[in-house]
Amino acid sequence: MKTRILIAATALIAMPQIAFAQDAKEEPSGAFEIDAEVGAFTDYRFRGLSLSGKDPEVTAEVTVTHESGLYATAWASNVDLGSGADDVELDLSLGFSKDVGNVSLDAGVLAYLYPGNGSFNYLELYGSIGVPVGPATVTLGAAYAPSQNNIGSTDNTYVYISGELPFKDSPISLHGTFGYEDGAFGDKKRDWLLGASYDLGKGFTATLDYVDTARAFSTAGKATAVFSITKSF
Repeated sequence: MKTRILIAATALIAMPQIAFAQDAKEEPSGAFEIDAEVGAFTDYRFRGLSLSGKDPEVTAEVTVTHESGLYATAWASNVDLGSGADDVELDLSLGFSKDVGNVSLDAGVLAYLYPGNGSFNYLELYGSIGVPVGPATVTLGAAYAPSQNNIGSTDNTYVYISGELPFKDSPISLHGTFGYEDGAFGDKKRDWLLGASYDLGKGFTATLDYVDTARAFSTAGKATAVFSITKSF
């Protein structure tokens, strides 16, 4: 799921919603909800691989969600893929999420865009299902990129399992992911991540992750620790 500092990405930050009172009653917020997040990372690791040349990463994200479950997201980051012109990645997704009892469903399509070098652009379909397991949440997911010219006229499949375990009455939570990738971006590649997050309050979260890969055939997948701070709005 890229690093040269991206100042322009912060333009994607949405203004917080403002609630107006009338007759001492709060009006409904409406059919749409807008959420935003900015973050700073010591490395941009995507499915175990560094896409920032192992340099720091700055991100910005805006999501607009309709009460029906439809949503659209724009995410931006600095990236370094070695082409000399691809210093920005812009991910645009359109999807649908729904809770059915205790089960969370999510599916959509995502476009990876590189304004500095359009030859890297490609589309991917994704889906996931999340279920509670005791106090934890476990998610099974998959992403499939159909055969496209920009990814060598072949397809790519990525499947993963992830989990999150909050500590009761604590700002700390643990999380982990194991993924398997085969196709245009991996030859039976495996990646995994283990980490912990700390809720600092006022929308700030600090996270420390250990990331590693197997069969990555690149130093971009070498084991590392990634520290980040994010701010949600």
